[in-house]
Amino acid sequence: MYYVVTFATLVTMALALIRALIGPTVYDRVLTVNMFGTKTVLLLSVIAFLAGRPDFLDLALAYALINFIGVLAVLEFFKSREVRRQQERDVEQENPPGETG
Repeated sequence: MYYVVTFATLVTMALALIRALIGPTVYDRVLTVNMFGTKTVLLLSVIAFLAGRPDFLDLALAYALINFIGVLAVLEFFKSREVRRQQERDVEQENPPGETG
């Protein structure tokens, strides 16, 4: 039964990678990376149970925290980048390149 769970998790991780490659927006890609990280935590937990190694659960929890903080950092980066681009567009609209002023 646990081997079926492991196989299903690996299939969903592969589908998440495909979605990350074809995702039309950055946010789709970030969401799939987050999902991939969550599935990795699940996979580590199942492997820990199958191998009888509860210390793998500590690794899974540490990876979950790193994944969460990493996704938040990436989203903040793209949000601030979009704000900077909008400010640059506003400045260009106020001062078109052909005008002298």
